Amino acid sequence: MSLSVNIKKKYKNFVLDIHFNSNERCLGILGASGCGKSLTLKCIAGIVTPEEGKIVLNGKVLFDSKLGINIPPQQRKIGLLFQNYALFPNMTVRENIGISCNKKNRKSITDRLLKEFRLNQLESRYPGQLSGGEQQRVAMARILAYDPEALLLDEPFSALDSYLKEELQQNLIDFLRKFNKDILMVSHSRGELYRFCDYIAVIDHGSLMETGNKRKIFEDPEKFITARLTGCRNISRAIRISDYEVRAIDWSVNLHTNKRVEDNIRYVGIQSCYIKPGEQHEENTIPINLSDSLEGPDQVKFVLTKQEDANYSHNSNLLWTVAKQEWRHLYQLKFPEYIQIPKEHILLLTESEKRKIC
Repeated sequence: MSLSVNIKKKYKNFVLDIHFNSNERCLGILGASGCGKSLTLKCIAGIVTPEEGKIVLNGKVLFDSKLGINIPPQQRKIGLLFQNYALFPNMTVRENIGISCNKKNRKSITDRLLKEFRLNQLESRYPGQLSGGEQQRVAMARILAYDPEALLLDEPFSALDSYLKEELQQNLIDFLRKFNKDILMVSHSRGELYRFCDYIAVIDHGSLMETGNKRKIFEDPEKFITARLTGCRNISRAIRISDYEVRAIDWSVNLHTNKRVEDNIRYVGIQSCYIKPGEQHEENTIPINLSDSLEGPDQVKFVLTKQEDANYSHNSNLLWTVAKQEWRHLYQLKFPEYIQIPKEHILLLTESEKRKIC
């Protein structure tokens, strides 16, 4: 089974220009609000019609602008879970689930799904009488009653509070493992996508920036925007010095690298958790001052500035994240005067492609 998408559609502020293949796996689509994530799902589901391109699901052409093919949404066999779940408010739980089945098998399928999603005691209630988590389970059961060939999840946890998210995410993970078909999940939460998906596609302003295995995308991104979206807070403009040395302009320091520095380097980055305390004589060290600290339940975040930085700017700041227990054990008595940027964790980043503006 596979889903192939290659579409374009013009909007006022950008062009949606997306192309990817998903082969029986959970593909996460990561991007900032308004970048085109939900529009991509709506095009696949048939709710929005692209202006050009092609969509193929399991060998069946759902859309082809050249051939004039545009299969209606109800015939595409695609299940789309909306952010607000879109349950029918005047129907009970049983009726909401059963409406997706054919009349012949409606009762048996509905009975099975009510049991599978632990909704038996709620079957006579209406959506307004359900919690957010219960509504999500009903919406998922309704989609499965339709027996879709692909599942599209549009911010499935955005309507839930943090407690419900933690409770329901494991349930959804267990469910997705059993759903042996293509799954696309859209979110602006990098943590959710990392937990649920095997592969990640990064979208910025309507265009696909980068795609690959989730570990590659998070640990070794190629582009500036990907590093930002996956949580890298420490990024400096950079220029190439030699094959294994780069100048971090905003941090006013030369850094030695493990990876070869290419001519198209534009930025360097370091995840805040990989920064270490250092000594003056060591490689890749920066003299720092403590500007601010932010204490959380499990970790401490330190905002650092370079000592005697005549060209100080906001971009010169470095964020260092340390587990609270480690901080108490190692560094609480004396704050380090230097930090070290380990060369094995330095990100070498290129500029994203120019955004397509109409």
